[in-house]
Amino acid sequence: MKRIFSYLTLFIMIAMSACCIEKSETGINTDALVAEMQSLYPDANHDVMQRGIEQVAALWQAQDGTTEEFALFVKENYVAEAGARQVLFDKLSKVYEVLLGAQNQVAVELNIPTMLTGPELIDLDYTMSAFNPFSHMTTDLYENKVAFLTILNFPNYTLNEKNSMGKDWNRQEWAYARMGDMFTSRVPADINKQIGQANADGENYIAGYNIMMGHLLNEEGNRLFPDDMVLLSHWNLRDEIKSNYADVPNAHEKQEMIYQVMQRIVDGSIPQAIINNAEYDWAPYSNRTWKGEEQVTLAGEENGRYDIILSHYAAMKEADKYETQAPTGIVRNFDIAMEMTSQEIEELFVNLVSSPQVKAVGALIKERLGRDLRPYDIWYDGFKSRSAILEDKLTALTRSKYPTPEAFEADMPRMLVAFGFTPEEANYLADKITVQGARGSGHAWGAVGRWENSLLRTRIGSEGMDYKGYNIAVHEFGHNVEQTIDLYDIDHYMMRGVPNTGFTEALAFIFQKRDLQLLGYNQQIDDNTTLDIFWGLYEIMGVSLVDMRMWQWLYEHPEATAAQLRETTLAIAREVWNSYYEPILGEKDSPILAIYSHMVNSPMYLPNYPLGHIVEFQLEEHFAQFTSNREFATEIMRMYRLGRLTPNHWMQQAVGSDLSTTPILNAIDAIVK
Repeated sequence: MKRIFSYLTLFIMIAMSACCIEKSETGINTDALVAEMQSLYPDANHDVMQRGIEQVAALWQAQDGTTEEFALFVKENYVAEAGARQVLFDKLSKVYEVLLGAQNQVAVELNIPTMLTGPELIDLDYTMSAFNPFSHMTTDLYENKVAFLTILNFPNYTLNEKNSMGKDWNRQEWAYARMGDMFTSRVPADINKQIGQANADGENYIAGYNIMMGHLLNEEGNRLFPDDMVLLSHWNLRDEIKSNYADVPNAHEKQEMIYQVMQRIVDGSIPQAIINNAEYDWAPYSNRTWKGEEQVTLAGEENGRYDIILSHYAAMKEADKYETQAPTGIVRNFDIAMEMTSQEIEELFVNLVSSPQVKAVGALIKERLGRDLRPYDIWYDGFKSRSAILEDKLTALTRSKYPTPEAFEADMPRMLVAFGFTPEEANYLADKITVQGARGSGHAWGAVGRWENSLLRTRIGSEGMDYKGYNIAVHEFGHNVEQTIDLYDIDHYMMRGVPNTGFTEALAFIFQKRDLQLLGYNQQIDDNTTLDIFWGLYEIMGVSLVDMRMWQWLYEHPEATAAQLRETTLAIAREVWNSYYEPILGEKDSPILAIYSHMVNSPMYLPNYPLGHIVEFQLEEHFAQFTSNREFATEIMRMYRLGRLTPNHWMQQAVGSDLSTTPILNAIDAIVK
C-alpha cells in the first residue's frame, strides 16, 4: 500500500517543484547587477550569488516590481555573511515547517469522513475532501517576497549538479540545497485546486471500489467465497489470490475467478451496479447478473477509471504551462520528485524483467505448483513462510489480538522491541504514531510538523483485524517508523524525508515480510526471501512499465478521449505482457498488468514500488551481516536519519553501493544454480 500523497505532497511537487531555473526570460538583464554584487562582496561565493540572482530574475513578474525595484530587492536582501545566512536559514525553516505542517493538519481533518470508517458519506464530505485552503500559499509567498528571499540566498541545483557535487557537500550544504528546491515555478492557485480535486476524486473512486465476493457465481451457479467477504480492488483481490496458494478448498478455482474479475475491471465490462453493492449476484465469466432469482441486464462501467486518469492529466497539462524547466508531469514526477529520469528507471526495470533469471525462477515455481503457470501467478506467494499456514488460522489470531485500531496501537511498542529497538526507542517511536480505522485497505499518512503524529490507517472489520488487514498494517507501520525517524530525528528540517518514496516503501516491505515474527512464528530471512523479493520485482516492474508508457502516450495524444485511453492502456498492457510475461506465464494478450488501483488515484506512483524492492534487497543484504535484532534496529535508525539525499548518495552512505538490480540478479543466479 502506498504512503499516501496528501495535498501537501502535491503542493510541494507541483507548486514548489525543483528544477533548474535558467537566465531570466522576463527582460531583466542581470549581468550588471551580478558584477556589482560581486564587487560589493568579493569574499562571497560568487557562483551561489549569481545563481540566486538569475533564479529570482527568472520568476520575477511585472506585478512584483520594476527592474529598479528588482535590483533594490537583491541589494537589500542578499545575505553574504555565513552566520547571518545560517540565522536566515533557521528562521525560514521554521516558517515552512509551520506552514506545511498546518496545511497537512487541515488536509488530514478534512479527509477524515472519506478516509476513515464512520457514518455514510454525503456530498459535502466529498466536496471538502477536495478543498485545499492553502492552494494560494505559493502565490502569497511570492507576493510578500518571502519566496524571492529564499531563492536569492538558497538557490536551486539541478539533479545532475546534486549527483555530481553532493558527494562533497556537508550536511549544512545539503540542507541549503534542499531549501533551494522550495520555489522554482509559479503555478496559479486555481490550478492547484484543480490538481487537488483530481486527487480527491481518484482517492474516493478507489476507496469505494469493493467487490462483494459472496455474490460471485461460477458458471454452475456455485458460490466459492464467504457470504460476507468484501474485497477492495486491487489490493484485497490480489491478496486473496495470494492466500489461495495455501492448501484450502477450491483454491485454484478461486484464483481463476478473481483473475476473471480483474480482467472485467480493467476493460470496463464489469457491471457498474455490482461495484460496492450487495443487491446483485454476478457470474464474471459470462458477465450475467441476477437480482434475487431474476436475471437482469446491467450496463458496464465502461470508462470510469479512465475518466479519473484523464482528470489527472488535464490538471497536469494546466500546470505544465507554468513549468518551463520541468514542462511535463512526467519530468516533474521522475526527474524532480523521484530524482531519477524516466529513461534510467525504465532501463533498470527492463534489465530485470527480460533477464534469464526470470525464466529460471518461473521454472522453479512451476515445479512447486505442479502445473503450467497462469497469468495470476505473478502474485505467487509460495516463497513466504505464511504460505504453509492456513490463513483462517492467522485471521483467528489477528482478530483476537486486534479487535480495534486502539489494540494494534497499544501493541506497537512490543512489536518494535521484538524488532530490536530498545524499550525507550520503541515507546518514543510508537508515541508518535496514531492508528485509525480506514474505509479503504489502508495507508500511512506522515506528519510534517514536529508536533504531529504520523497516521496508520488500516481496515478492521466488525470481528476484528483479519490477516490480510494485519499484513497491510505492518507494512504501513514500516512507513510510519520511517516518517517519524526522518522528521523528528533529522538534523535539519529541510532534510526531512527520504530520497523518494521507493525508500520508504523499502522499509515498509522489510517490516511486512517479518509480520509472522511479530505473531510469534519462527520466520527466517533466507533464500526464499530473496526469491520472494525477486518475483515481487518481476510483477511490479511490469505494472510500472504499463503505467509509465500510458502516461507517455497521453502526452503524445493530448486530445485523447477516455475510450481511446482505455483501449490504448489495454494495448500497452498486452504488449508489455507479451514481451516479458507471456513466455513465462502463458496466455497471450493478458491485460492483467493494468489492474493496479494506483494507476487511477496516484499518477506515476507505481515505479516507486520496484525501486522500493531494489532498495529493500540491498538493505537486506546489508542487514544479513549482523547477528542480532539490536543491530538491525540500530542500522534502521542510522540509515533513515540520513534524510533526503539523492538516491545514489543515500545508498552509498547507507550500504556503500549505488542503487542497482545487479545484486539481486547475482543472488538469484547463486540460488537457482
